[in-house]
Amino acid sequence: MAKTQEKRGFDARLTGVVVPVGALRGKGSMGIGEFPDLADFAGLCGKMGLGLIQLLPVNDSGYESSPYSALTAFGLHPLYLRIEAMEEFGRAGAAVKKKIAEYGAEFEKNARFAHHRVLRAKLEILRDLYAANRAEIAQKAAPGGTLGRWIEANPWVKEYAVYRRLKEANEEKSWKDWPEYRAAGRADIEALWAGEKFRAEHLFWAWVQEALDAQFGRAAKAVKDAGILLEGDLPILMNEDSCDVWAHPEIFNQNFSAGAPPDMYSPEGQNWGFPIYDWEAQAKDDYLWWRRRLAAAGKYYQAYRIDHVLGFFRIWASGRKDYSSALGRYVPYNPVALRDLKALGFDKERVRWVSRPHIPTGEVWDSLRSNWGGDFHEGDIAAETEKIFTQVLDRIGNEELWLFKDSVQGEKDLDNPAFHPAARQYLIRAWHNRLFLEYEKDTFFPVWYFRNSRAYASLAEEEKQKLEALVEKKRLDSEKVWEAQGGKLLSVLASASAMLPCAEDLGAVPDCVPKTLAKLGILGLRVVRWHRAWDREGEPYIPLEDYPELSVCTPAVHDSSTIREWWEREADQGLFSGFLGVPSLPRVYNPGTAKLILSKTASAASRFRVFQIQDLLHLSNRWYAEDPASERINVPGTSNEFNWTYRLPASIAEIGKDADLVKAVEELCRVKAAGKKK
Repeated sequence: MAKTQEKRGFDARLTGVVVPVGALRGKGSMGIGEFPDLADFAGLCGKMGLGLIQLLPVNDSGYESSPYSALTAFGLHPLYLRIEAMEEFGRAGAAVKKKIAEYGAEFEKNARFAHHRVLRAKLEILRDLYAANRAEIAQKAAPGGTLGRWIEANPWVKEYAVYRRLKEANEEKSWKDWPEYRAAGRADIEALWAGEKFRAEHLFWAWVQEALDAQFGRAAKAVKDAGILLEGDLPILMNEDSCDVWAHPEIFNQNFSAGAPPDMYSPEGQNWGFPIYDWEAQAKDDYLWWRRRLAAAGKYYQAYRIDHVLGFFRIWASGRKDYSSALGRYVPYNPVALRDLKALGFDKERVRWVSRPHIPTGEVWDSLRSNWGGDFHEGDIAAETEKIFTQVLDRIGNEELWLFKDSVQGEKDLDNPAFHPAARQYLIRAWHNRLFLEYEKDTFFPVWYFRNSRAYASLAEEEKQKLEALVEKKRLDSEKVWEAQGGKLLSVLASASAMLPCAEDLGAVPDCVPKTLAKLGILGLRVVRWHRAWDREGEPYIPLEDYPELSVCTPAVHDSSTIREWWEREADQGLFSGFLGVPSLPRVYNPGTAKLILSKTASAASRFRVFQIQDLLHLSNRWYAEDPASERINVPGTSNEFNWTYRLPASIAEIGKDADLVKAVEELCRVKAAGKKK
């Protein structure tokens, strides 16, 4: 067993539940789950025999509902604060208490919580409460006072408070759009914090964070005292519009946008808009920002999920001129150099052919005719093509071939409203049509779909083989770089905290990742529906008894459908039933189906087996929503009021009265690991 595991002592086999704090329905919550509700939820989990509670991120994300788009790596979300449990509430007037009662009655009617409205209401009430107790709070903030000592112990709150005050003063706009303090240095932030003009405003945010810290700390202790391991979630990346990027730009590289390469679900990849880290800059102070971040999380959690752990090895990065990540690249990467291409016999013109899109004249006409939509005149096509040829393309001599002008640097330069939609769509597709991306002079990266490019198709078979060999060599060379970087960075994380790290290692996983995780004693993630031998005929599921012990097994995640929706609308039921060894599972999901699928999943050899709360609720007939899609937490690629606002269908207390559910979960927790087949 890895030394990190021996140090922590987290080698017990556990069954757990994944739940967003906001989903909880407690005795005093105001339309959304609050930190004190965790204590009651721990009581229910203990009754059921569950040994682990995994949360989604709880950092302040402002009015952005995604918890993975936080404004701060340190501050907690005011949404989860129980105002009635604050000391100052005892001195609140009738008006404040009336507001809480009215808002609570309004929000409790909602099947999902209203993120924006609840946050506005809570901040309104908190400001009323703060105004009524301003003198006492200011006194506590003095040196030696309770709030003053808390601020000294949590110095991050100074830049957070200044940032939140400025963001609010600028109508919640990104700091990049502020008229001043866009490039505030450490001295500027200290001066703003210490100044008397906005002292009260800054103390408001510090006061709120102190209360959040106290309530979450008490709830976390209650979970631990119940004998349950509490696991947090640390997104690897920070929102560009965050206090951390604003206050510490030196540790980020804002020239790039992080994301994920194309796959079957996102053919143009994912562009998250988040900056990547400057690891060389962070190494200068021994990754102090990360160490502080882990120390802050360690006040509450015994384990933590590292979101997108692949990003510590290499990150998929796109230029800021692109919307998609189709032309992204791995950072770091051992690049294809000009000398490599010359060694294959590529002269200047051939290098240009494989690295820049070449557009035949007739293709522009044909594409516009095919995709114009509705009735059109030849004159319309002629006028549109003339705009394209004159505004964004340059002809190659007298050939019927065109290149994009040097002024075109990305998709955003082609998204010109003066062009017809068919023209914009064609130009962006054409922009992607290349074999290599020349991201620096004479330095190239093979684009994700390079085999579909015009340039690749034009090569002789021998040239393709040589090029494939070169690309594979660069990938293998890069694996060594990734292994070294990932091993170094994750060693820092593993040694910086007593928490048990659990990695989300989904996606295009390099061979070095599982080796490094195992070496450091970090648990990987296995999602049953996706853990398959994709390179084998029939793409069979990996047997549950073959899952590594150093892993977390789950049948669904917050970005996927629930098991119920997957089973009824997405799954190959015959193939999965055969995998489970139960060929006669009903087509319509019911508690019997749920028991079979969850029990089989619980038999995985993984150390932790975790289930979304919705999937556990389906062990009882009482908690089935009419539409299974309504039980999802998030639908990737969409932005609306639905995502991230899931709530339990009833209160924690009421769910605890469901004897059938409690018994079914108890039985699930007693499932032993399946033995390996001989």
